[in-house]
Amino acid sequence: MERGITFSMKRSFSQHLQEHSSLYTFTIVLMMMGIIFGAIIVNSLSSMQKEDLFHYLGRFFGQVSEGEVASSSAMFTQSFFHYLKYIGLIWILGLSIIGLPVILVLLFLKGMVVGFTVGFLVNQMGWQGFLLSFVSVLPQNLILIPSFIFVTTAAVAISMTLIKGQFSNRITIPLMPLIGRYTLTVMMIMIIVAGASFIEAFISPVLIKATLGLFG
Repeated sequence: MERGITFSMKRSFSQHLQEHSSLYTFTIVLMMMGIIFGAIIVNSLSSMQKEDLFHYLGRFFGQVSEGEVASSSAMFTQSFFHYLKYIGLIWILGLSIIGLPVILVLLFLKGMVVGFTVGFLVNQMGWQGFLLSFVSVLPQNLILIPSFIFVTTAAVAISMTLIKGQFSNRITIPLMPLIGRYTLTVMMIMIIVAGASFIEAFISPVLIKATLGLFG
């Protein structure tokens, strides 16, 4: 029974990837463009802006190394609810015809934040900044980036389906099963994102503290 369910899920997932391969290509490229754009923005900052940002960043790393940050459970809750709101917004936008461009903008901004963070650390701290970005940004984003790409693609797909149904009288779409599958997909992504929040709250601070200790 369990083997049959697993096979069915794998088959559905494979079919989903094949049907929306062009959308996945587009969203992946959009995310990469956001990351590159975020890294480029770092070079456009003035020296004063860089000094101010680096000052606040130094204070944060100092608090982490001294154990003065919020508790891991509080950080997990804050992080998880932040991502829940983000994904929930994408879910709502996917159910509206006018939400399509906003969904794509949100994905681009997510990539831009990642690119800016990594680019700024490397720009200001060189190889030490690269190591810090490796332990503070990469771990959770190994889960977050694929999750956001997946949920964005699902939102874009259902939004485009609704648009086609709205403007074409020949297409009759059973909305409730479609929305049900879409909602279930988003809920599964939310569960996966909880793993990213766990890493961000419980593992990343430990890795950051250990990395800062290497710098002396």
